[in-house]
Amino acid sequence: MPLVRIDLNEGRSDDEIKTIMDTIQDCVVDAFNVPKNDRYQIVTEHKPGRMVLLDTGLGFERSEDAIVIQVFTSPRATVMKTQFYKHVTEQLGNAIGLSPKDILISVITNTDVDWSFGFGESQYLTGRL
Repeated sequence: MPLVRIDLNEGRSDDEIKTIMDTIQDCVVDAFNVPKNDRYQIVTEHKPGRMVLLDTGLGFERSEDAIVIQVFTSPRATVMKTQFYKHVTEQLGNAIGLSPKDILISVITNTDVDWSFGFGESQYLTGRL
């Protein structure tokens, strides 16, 4: 059950944001082998200049189209994560023409005790999931 947070600058159309969300979900399903309806996504739009995404010394500049994708998930194999990075980059390029340099992805690993889907309980620990 990954939770995906997507940060981007204001100005994209509702259709483009939906395409971004759908594309990322398809990549989550493919790379992490989760059910298609296991979908938890939050999009946050920022005013221009409110995201600073430097290149960490890699020698490139990002555009105002840059997006940040954070995936909160249970432990995943390295091959799954690297497949996810590659697949997201390729698919967002195909879907909306987003440059690979404008995609920053971070996977944050947690465990079953870190999730409550509601009702003040940890469904993984109670056996409901």
